[in-house]
Amino acid sequence: MIRIAGVTKKYDSNTVVNDVSVDIPTGGVTSVIGPNGAGKSTLLGIISRLIRADGGTVSVDGHDVRSTPSRKLAQILSVLRQENRVAVRLTVRDLVAFGRFPHSAGQMTQRDEEAIQRALEYLELEEFSERNLDELSGGQRQRAFVAMVLAQETDYILLDEPLNNLDIKHSLAMMKLLRRTAEELGRTVVVVIHDINFAAAYSDWIIAMKNGSLVHSCTPEELMTTENLASLYDVDLTVTEVCGRPVAMYF
Repeated sequence: MIRIAGVTKKYDSNTVVNDVSVDIPTGGVTSVIGPNGAGKSTLLGIISRLIRADGGTVSVDGHDVRSTPSRKLAQILSVLRQENRVAVRLTVRDLVAFGRFPHSAGQMTQRDEEAIQRALEYLELEEFSERNLDELSGGQRQRAFVAMVLAQETDYILLDEPLNNLDIKHSLAMMKLLRRTAEELGRTVVVVIHDINFAAAYSDWIIAMKNGSLVHSCTPEELMTTENLASLYDVDLTVTEVCGRPVAMYF
């Protein structure tokens, strides 16, 4: 379980995360949603220790993220940031190998090579493994970064807006992949996402934020009402049922 207790983050006089306390359950997919400026990515950054909180605590499986040694934390939790730029030419295999650094410290073993190969196969990237990243499509490149995270073989995986710059086909494929990762590999996947319908269709739990505060922590079915979403996003919409699932319709 990821336990967030009284977490606050300010930039000058602007409070971007305001005294948030919430538990993220072990297993499955949890989506963090909300309008722009809600504090979603900042909260994810605090969980992963990429951003230092001004107050409160975060623990992952009982490990305080502020005091746990970096190498130990990286064996428990992996993160894919929103912006992923590589300054040098790398092959897909080289990129995925970075995910093994917390385990290998640069001295690759047979176990590391096997983990890299498993990640490449799981993401169906074997045929691209020796290609440079700049030779791939946007969807292929995003899969390569996810493969790097999977190769790290952590129980907890955090992804910040992994659907950025993906069309609907590749967005759908990515959400199906994250669902498979949770179910088949037994990982806890936490994803910041803007598309509420993708979140509702593929998540087990949803955390909704607005203006830096926690608004809802519940199942998709509990969240997906016209009243909840209209209040969260300040827009006119309605929630209807399509193929047995609630879908937000904007107008």
